Amino acid sequence: MEGLRTLNNPPGAFCWRGEPYIVLYIVPLLSQRRAGRAARTSPWWRIVQLFAVTATAGMTLAGFAIPAGARTGPGGDPFGFTLNPPPGVAASGSRSSASLTATGSDGSSQRKQLYVPDLIAALSSGITSSQLAAISKLHGVQAALPVDGGKVKVNGQSANVLGVSPQAFRSWTPLASASSSAIWSNLGKGQLVSTSAAARRLHLAAGRSYPVSAAVLTRLRFGGATALSVTGADAIVNLTRSAQLGLARNFAVLISAPPSASLPTLMSQVKSVIGKSGQVVNLVSYGLATASQRPVATNIPAGAPANYLNLFKASAAKYCPGMSWTVLAAIGQIESGDGANNGPSSAGALGPMQFMPGTWAEWGINGFGPPGPPDIMNPLDAIPSAARMLCAAGAGNPATLRGAIFAYNHATWYVDEVLALAGEYAKNPA
Repeated sequence: MEGLRTLNNPPGAFCWRGEPYIVLYIVPLLSQRRAGRAARTSPWWRIVQLFAVTATAGMTLAGFAIPAGARTGPGGDPFGFTLNPPPGVAASGSRSSASLTATGSDGSSQRKQLYVPDLIAALSSGITSSQLAAISKLHGVQAALPVDGGKVKVNGQSANVLGVSPQAFRSWTPLASASSSAIWSNLGKGQLVSTSAAARRLHLAAGRSYPVSAAVLTRLRFGGATALSVTGADAIVNLTRSAQLGLARNFAVLISAPPSASLPTLMSQVKSVIGKSGQVVNLVSYGLATASQRPVATNIPAGAPANYLNLFKASAAKYCPGMSWTVLAAIGQIESGDGANNGPSSAGALGPMQFMPGTWAEWGINGFGPPGPPDIMNPLDAIPSAARMLCAAGAGNPATLRGAIFAYNHATWYVDEVLALAGEYAKNPA
């Protein structure tokens, strides 16, 4: 194929019968909690990294890493979070999704589906169609989506890349990402799409082409940056491009479960389906852990919260007493992936809390940010402003919380998802 060059087996390289192979490495990492939490049950994080390694003609590619931070508390339940999208939309191997639009706090969203991956199951030989069907039928599985994966070199640097169906994966991304028609159009055309952090690290500019080295050598056009839903993924390509690059076919399946599901039970059931050689990990609790480590800005005023988790807590306490910080955290994750995609959305919504400019003019305040006009793009202003807006609509009272969230974004499904996600956040003592 023009533009693609297969890598030949170097002299002396090991390659069993010249066929591609996949190897799965599991590397456990442990880090101790802060001393102030030492008295709590389970004082250690257990973070597991999955590495899917692909090779074509004997050339090994370094693996795709999926971190997961499943923690167990006094009751034995994992500390993670899930969303509860409308029922009856997840099917094994489904490649369809509803038309997606989103505008954040302007209240005009019409989006019908949203999934946040709670678990990821990986198998070195790939998830088979029968295993996928069996997983989809498990009680508590609301959606299951197979993905390809591997570590490739983009512009000379390593990147964790997923191969996905644009139509299906779009439903598994934050609102700001799902609403970007250009991103999904470019992905469908075979272009590379990455997170904003990866675009900076890899020195990628939208519209330009860059060398990509995997099972083949080629150049791919960069289709833009957006927030992705799988922690550890740097970029995505469509399934056609995935096959060309030689990514591991169906190396993993993303699983979404309703908040009523027992994740330990579901993890055990999925493990029984894929066998002892597979690995099942909790993706979403790791996302909450990263929120406690992600800085909110490069220049943080003295005394201001330094990370997203503390900012959610401080904003709720100061600007809406009576509202749990988990509500703000859920909205921040659903809207922008905690600032991973600040827009503008297709409707013009901006910032980590996806305010429309007109709404911001009314509700934007200088919260914990530096002196000067409120900045819609600065989490230190945007998150307190969201708390203020929600509180004015009744979020400080449990009896009127649903109505307040509906006022933020006029969609019943949105309210359900925010509350489901907030409920799962509440299980985490972070």
